[in-house]
Amino acid sequence: MQQPFGVILAGGLASRMGGGDKALLPLAGRPLLSHVVDRIEPQVAGLALNANGDPARFASFGLPVLADPVAGHPGPLAGVLAGLDWAAAQGGDSIVTVAADTPFFPGDLVPRLLLAAEGGAAPLALAASCAAGGVHLQPTFGLWPVSLRDALRQALASGTRKVRLWAREQGAQVAEFPAPGLDPFFNINTPEDLARAEAILAR
Repeated sequence: MQQPFGVILAGGLASRMGGGDKALLPLAGRPLLSHVVDRIEPQVAGLALNANGDPARFASFGLPVLADPVAGHPGPLAGVLAGLDWAAAQGGDSIVTVAADTPFFPGDLVPRLLLAAEGGAAPLALAASCAAGGVHLQPTFGLWPVSLRDALRQALASGTRKVRLWAREQGAQVAEFPAPGLDPFFNINTPEDLARAEAILAR
């Protein structure tokens, strides 16, 4: 398998943050998106951003901006499809998706997703954090093969919206990441979460 392309999912509505672009919120003096780019860019063959609306607001990042190919904000699966179509046009055979509001995800995310996917029916894997409370699937962090893009397009057209359900139906494997302290997939949903992330980076 080739090195995957990367797609940052930023197509949500950020309702718990009062709307707007969470990805552009300042964190430690830089946009939140900058922290995410720094983590994923070294792990992938190329990088794009899934976001809706005017792409010019992300111009300073120098990334291709991919709008959802399905209207009505159907959720992360639409961003996955946008990424798969983009990667196919680049000659890629897979993508890894990450969430734009999760600044501390693992620096070895991609190799461990690739390892988990080996031996599966398709090279498809989702990340999960593991702590004393159990295993928690992180469905926006996944390895997705371009070969499934037509099946995903049909699923979205028929009303499928749940990432983990569709991924499970395709035989997704799970890559487990230990989370003994801070969950590496801690994401920023509220102003309190943003303050917590600031405190973590200050330490």
